Amino acid sequence: MKLPDKQNTMEAAIAHINDGDTVMIGGFGVSGTPFALIGAMVAHGAGDLTIVKNDANEPNMGVDHLLRSGLVKRLITTHLGLNTYAIDLMNSGQVDVEFNAQGILAERIRAGGAGLGGILSDIGLGTELAEGKQTCVLDGKTFLIEPALRANVALLHADRADIFGNLAYAATAQNFNPLMAMAADCVIAEAESVLPLGGLAAGDIHTAGVFVDHIAELQTLSKEYAVVER
Repeated sequence: MKLPDKQNTMEAAIAHINDGDTVMIGGFGVSGTPFALIGAMVAHGAGDLTIVKNDANEPNMGVDHLLRSGLVKRLITTHLGLNTYAIDLMNSGQVDVEFNAQGILAERIRAGGAGLGGILSDIGLGTELAEGKQTCVLDGKTFLIEPALRANVALLHADRADIFGNLAYAATAQNFNPLMAMAADCVIAEAESVLPLGGLAAGDIHTAGVFVDHIAELQTLSKEYAVVER
């Protein structure tokens, strides 16, 4: 059986995002964030989105472009501390923000990719993070029920890919990208280089191509990627 070539333009791949979708975006600060795909999202213009990302990047970078374009209804994240504009949107009620402890966000995404309904955790009990959440008692101990997270689309950044969609991440870009690749109905990855089949050694693959629907090769790295120049 011949494996398919999943290469696509960013514009054609991003066209799969619709108004009202939930979109997971990989990255931890700059590392692993798909800045070019985010730019294509802004140009595409689908709105009323729920964005799942570890952070809101800094002003005039990444997710901030989505916020300034008015495309985001809700943001599920761990912190906004580097983005004063995102904080202003939250405080004014223009964007609904749901905060998670970083490990909890990662585990909720992992649970979504594994087909689980959620996870149990005692993190946040007795704090604002627990408000409105269900609890259960197991062996005499109380836990919060943290529901699994899935998305309509996930956007990832890879160092290398092959045409089938096998992905290799560089260093700390492995953060949320592998988890999100398993937790979305449609997975779109940008890659700094796209190799023929066999171009990636089996041991170098972090995300298997079976999880990836579209691959777009980056022709250049914008200044947003400069922090991770290698």
